[in-house]
Amino acid sequence: MLVGSIVLQIGFSLLFFLPYLIRLSLRPDAPANLVEVALADKTAVLLQVIAILPAQLFSLALVWAVVTRFGKLPFLAPLGLKWSGYPWLWGSVGLGVVLCGVGSGLAWLLGGETPTKLDEIINSSLAARYTLAALAVFTAPLVEELIYRGVLYSALHRLAGVLPAVVIVLGIFTLIHVPQYWPNFGVIAAVGLLSISLTVVRAYSGRLLPCVVIHLVFNGIQALVLVIEPHIPKLAQPGEIAVGILWRLSMAI
Repeated sequence: MLVGSIVLQIGFSLLFFLPYLIRLSLRPDAPANLVEVALADKTAVLLQVIAILPAQLFSLALVWAVVTRFGKLPFLAPLGLKWSGYPWLWGSVGLGVVLCGVGSGLAWLLGGETPTKLDEIINSSLAARYTLAALAVFTAPLVEELIYRGVLYSALHRLAGVLPAVVIVLGIFTLIHVPQYWPNFGVIAAVGLLSISLTVVRAYSGRLLPCVVIHLVFNGIQALVLVIEPHIPKLAQPGEIAVGILWRLSMAI
């Protein structure tokens, strides 16, 4: 499942990006190093960001196919996508807010303002920034939770028990995000904090839906920061401290 999701992401990135790269290479003034284009050209970066959406949607379809065996079995109940036995919606919302605050403080203390690979993508264009913000809210929490703490955790729980499942899932989730946030160890630590919290909630409650809500709130705050951050200097000059805090928050998305 995890491998399938990664393959889908790579495949759609190539599908969206390669035609543009080929077209660019045919121009008389084509750059000598096309790899740099993928990292620096605004259009190329945006195309790769847009490719995340179909990759996530196909990953969602893949999860459905695996869990239900193509519609033969129920989908929601086996993954714990119901509130029965865990009615604390506001508790999940509150935990998401707390994790966002603590994680952002951790990112600032351990990593400061060290730029990450994701920062480069975010700053490449407003279109890329807004697209990432939308994906962080509308698709990423559900898709990632279904894959990591839904299918993967459930399989490991059955095979090895609760503790090994928690350790393996939080480790994989954190490692998968390292390339995005390298070399800012503070942000990587914040992602690790989110991962262990979500996985423990999954193990303790036996439900996946609380994890989705917590992840959604966490990402939602970061997405809001990403959207408003470019406009803050225009609104108020005396808010340098506030701008700095908001930017450090946005680094933890």
